[in-house]
Amino acid sequence: MVTEKQSKTHVSPGLESRLAREADEALRRALDNLAERQSELGCWTGDYGGPMFLLPMYVILCRVADQEIPRERRGRMITYLRNVQNPDGSVGLHCEGAGSMFTTTLCYVALRLLGVDAQDRDAAAMRSWMLEHGTALGAAPWGKWMLCLLGLYDYRGLNPTPPELWLLPYSAPVHPGRLWCHCRQVYLPASYLYGIRAQISPDELLLALRQEIYDSPYAEIDFAAHRDTICEADSYTPQSLLMRAANRTLLAYEQLPNAGLRGRALAEVLRHIDYEDMVTNFIDIGPVNSVMNTICHHFREPGGERFQRGFEALEQYLWDGHDGLKMQGYNNSQLWDTAFAIQAIISTPYADEHARTLELAHRFVRDNQILEDVPEREAHYRDPCRGGWPFSNRAHGWPITDCTAEGFKAAVAMEQRVERPVPEELLADAIRLILYWQNDDGGWATYERTRGAAWLELLNPSGVFGDIMIDYSHTECTSACVQALALARRRFPGWRCGDIDAALERGVEFLRRRQLPDGSWEGAWGVCFTYGAFFAVSALVAAGVSADDPAVGRACSFLLARQRPDGAWAEHHSSCAEGRYVQGAEPHMVNTSWALLALLRGGCTDREALARGVKALLEGQGMDGGWPREAIVGMFNKTCAITYDNYRHYFPLWALSEWLQSVGRP
Repeated sequence: MVTEKQSKTHVSPGLESRLAREADEALRRALDNLAERQSELGCWTGDYGGPMFLLPMYVILCRVADQEIPRERRGRMITYLRNVQNPDGSVGLHCEGAGSMFTTTLCYVALRLLGVDAQDRDAAAMRSWMLEHGTALGAAPWGKWMLCLLGLYDYRGLNPTPPELWLLPYSAPVHPGRLWCHCRQVYLPASYLYGIRAQISPDELLLALRQEIYDSPYAEIDFAAHRDTICEADSYTPQSLLMRAANRTLLAYEQLPNAGLRGRALAEVLRHIDYEDMVTNFIDIGPVNSVMNTICHHFREPGGERFQRGFEALEQYLWDGHDGLKMQGYNNSQLWDTAFAIQAIISTPYADEHARTLELAHRFVRDNQILEDVPEREAHYRDPCRGGWPFSNRAHGWPITDCTAEGFKAAVAMEQRVERPVPEELLADAIRLILYWQNDDGGWATYERTRGAAWLELLNPSGVFGDIMIDYSHTECTSACVQALALARRRFPGWRCGDIDAALERGVEFLRRRQLPDGSWEGAWGVCFTYGAFFAVSALVAAGVSADDPAVGRACSFLLARQRPDGAWAEHHSSCAEGRYVQGAEPHMVNTSWALLALLRGGCTDREALARGVKALLEGQGMDGGWPREAIVGMFNKTCAITYDNYRHYFPLWALSEWLQSVGRP
């Protein structure tokens, strides 16, 4: 623990003055770099890939629906799959992860479907790893789903996902409508495909794959004996006793055929699939349900209009990056990145020199706020939407708590800089929505208020992910909403002040409760404790908590104790899965930026530590004014890391700017 006395160290005026001059020059270069990367739409686009099950799902869809992948595109996909392969032949759950049977199996199948020969060196290494670690029989359930569609696994080897669950009354605690929206929108099409036992007829390649991914003849495998088989590498959330009991009950139900009930259930599932497609312009909430919805349309009406629209929308998820063509974790991260970029630019003394960049960025934010609620929302388990901002763009249709908060903050920051600001009533709508979204525990979840009980996590069937069953309150979402409400209190003096003050008080108390004894906060959507500290400290200070508050002091002490000798911070992505701070091998500029911003906003008086952090950022800056690619820094559901490529272009800039404000420009 760093003591208060230690935290008041100083740095020589000469060194600080030199660093300030260098930081000022670096800031100008960073701003030019950021402006050059802005798209014609006014937003910033970038790589949002990383999860290694996504591209194989797309390739499998193309095979199931007999959609030709152009040769050049196939080549770029193969390049990507080769580039992410580990030295031992495996592929991780994400592009920097250790081997996973789930993703290694799917990536192997994808390579073969893309035309790679079984004797190819990389394919052979994948196959060797699979056979050494138990074969595809140990793939996590999502992998087995996709293998079933190709006839590479038997439906008798799956635990049931019956569509009849959607016919339960909403009052039932296990009704799918109570689940986290990403979870229910994945298991929705999965239940349809399971209900009809969707599968294509095997051809020569698929018959060959049946022999390649197992160590015994396909016809001799007792798939039913492997419903619960999962490779140790994939087992993050082992089955609970409750899950085992539920599976036994559902298996017994599957032995009682009721064609009429199944037909009603399938029709109900299709109704919800069609609704999700309609209100998202067929983009859907994410790539997994977008692929699976499209597969449902293929089996329902091959080549039909719904299939064609769904398949065309999937183009928005594909990204041809420096390492090959991949499938991203969302259709893009444009709104999220643009809102942060605006705030970073405005924090600098050179914002006026980038007025055109800011104007275009503001236009994108303004034009992508959601203006209307979706129709018949309650019948489809949707929260209000009006006034919210999405993670990507308005067409996607799903507003998110922290995206709404950051969109609001960016819009208010730009009001005096543009001729057409976001109308005041729409700004107020955003705050109404944020107030609506607050949970009973005082925090904010992601897309919706929490609807289900925490014990539902005992029914997590994924094997590989954590915290997927309900929409939990998170540090980051709560922080963003607290910051937006604190700003709204100033922007709308006297308007709903009682509601806003009460929500702020409850939000701050939630953050205090979430702080761990060592002074840290665990982040859910980034890596991890540096991310949590950045958000939590920013919110506490924005809400009026003093820098002398013990919670802020403990947070600063936590960060200072983990600063590297070279001045940087370098948190490894495994922090998220392990629930403890894990030091990375190399300095990480985005982690360093989050730590510096938290320390600066928290009133850290250790000027020497701050200067060393700034020096690390300066040394890490590239010739183009940006910062090079580094270890993956995003995360979801504890185990799956994801790339936020634009973070390296605006967070270091932002940290340098706030440090310069603290010491004074040269």
